[in-house]
Amino acid sequence: MDAEVFSATLRTIDELGYTRATVDRIAASAGIAKTTIYRRWPSKGALVTACLVDTFGPLPLTGRSRADDLATAVRYGAAKIGEPGVAAAFAGVFTDAIGDPALRELLAGQLQEPYRVVLHEALGEPDQRILFLIDVVIGTLLHRMGMTGEPMVESDVDALVRMLQRELG
Repeated sequence: MDAEVFSATLRTIDELGYTRATVDRIAASAGIAKTTIYRRWPSKGALVTACLVDTFGPLPLTGRSRADDLATAVRYGAAKIGEPGVAAAFAGVFTDAIGDPALRELLAGQLQEPYRVVLHEALGEPDQRILFLIDVVIGTLLHRMGMTGEPMVESDVDALVRMLQRELG
């Protein structure tokens, strides 16, 4: 059932925008009662966070080199954010989290923390540096989507990769 609800969540957000994609509308799109959603996820923010965790899944790092793993992580993030509904879901739940400490904690623990751990191990950088890397990549990719409505083009993703590779040495 999770897959159907997540698909309906992203589809509804893509069609209506984050704010108008209510739990009622998501449930209708999934063909289930909203109480079914609320039994599994206590809020729209929790649902969207779980949806993003599912969408992103584990980073497909190779471990060949730091440079390759960094490039893979950036390109993977760019591809995922470019999928229909993902950027709007990300931006919307982040906006909600600004005024909601519980949602912020959920996002940090369920979405950011697993990537921080994997990137820390793969890149051997301190945690604050990894958090900065995540901020730069995700922030840049979301900014492009928000400003243009389009994912970042491949040549710009490549430039972002090269810039970060230089910075991390």
